[in-house]
Amino acid sequence: MKEKEYVLYEEGEYSYPAAYGFVPFLHSYLHEDEEVRPVMIIAPGGGYRFVSPSEGEIVARSFYEKGWQCFVLTYSINMLDLCALNEQPLHDISRAVRFVRKNAAPFFADPEKLAVTGFSAAGHLCASLAVHYQDDIETNPEYSNISNKPQAAVLSYPVITSGEYAHRDSFTALLGKDASEEMLHYMSLETQVTADTVPCFLWQTATDELVPVENSILMAAALKEKGIPFAHHVFTDGAHGISVATQDWADHKYAPHYTMAQTFALAEAVERGEIPLPEDEKARFTGMLSFFKGEIPQEIADQFRSYPNPEAAVWPVLADQWLRKIFEK
Repeated sequence: MKEKEYVLYEEGEYSYPAAYGFVPFLHSYLHEDEEVRPVMIIAPGGGYRFVSPSEGEIVARSFYEKGWQCFVLTYSINMLDLCALNEQPLHDISRAVRFVRKNAAPFFADPEKLAVTGFSAAGHLCASLAVHYQDDIETNPEYSNISNKPQAAVLSYPVITSGEYAHRDSFTALLGKDASEEMLHYMSLETQVTADTVPCFLWQTATDELVPVENSILMAAALKEKGIPFAHHVFTDGAHGISVATQDWADHKYAPHYTMAQTFALAEAVERGEIPLPEDEKARFTGMLSFFKGEIPQEIADQFRSYPNPEAAVWPVLADQWLRKIFEK
């Protein structure tokens, strides 16, 4: 397996104000047998506040084992409400698609069999690409003639709607506390599906306590209305954020933590005094960082070990089969 990181923007090209030295990048998991394979770009969730380690490498390895060339995207986040993201994450994932297609030959990747997979808020990000890909204007001439439209999107317990069943904090991080009704509607993706929307595979648990299952139901209904190919799986129960739902996931066997690069950059800026925080907020932030570095209290680790979900753990198999069918159409 070939692992390598690829920075997505050239020097001076990326300007999100709350990055503090971070630049979005891809981490590859590539076969080395020179066989051209389908491509999956994976975007871990995190409420547009962080990029979760539990939905990156362990997901990539699952699909790598099924014959995919895989990349994990670490995209822009707004952890401390310093600056609304707006379209920045959409541009990050658009650039990621264009970057992989531009380098398809050395990656032994089939540019016509490319899927994006997102979890929770990154499900919203991938669904945003599925419905709004044409709105991302690429200004770098190296990429401007390369399509950012994937052949398919896998939406895992996705944030979709800004309406009644919204995960409000994701929209606050993305659009700010004073987002206009126009932008909230634009980013309420069940209202944005058209005949040109990308085919979608959706899955979620009926008991999701953080992002109501109605999010994926609304998206599935919109896809059906417009005649877009889709699959929709609702599993009986399970908490939000169950990733691949296996024992390895429950045992936190999903290092490394490169997906937290921007969060760690923010932490360093806090320590330097560049981002002033009240002491209680600073302590909460430090505690969260310890968790994501793997310093997990034993009682929390024990709770997670009760979470493997054999029913939901079949979703990568279902998604793999569905994607290959879509690619052959």
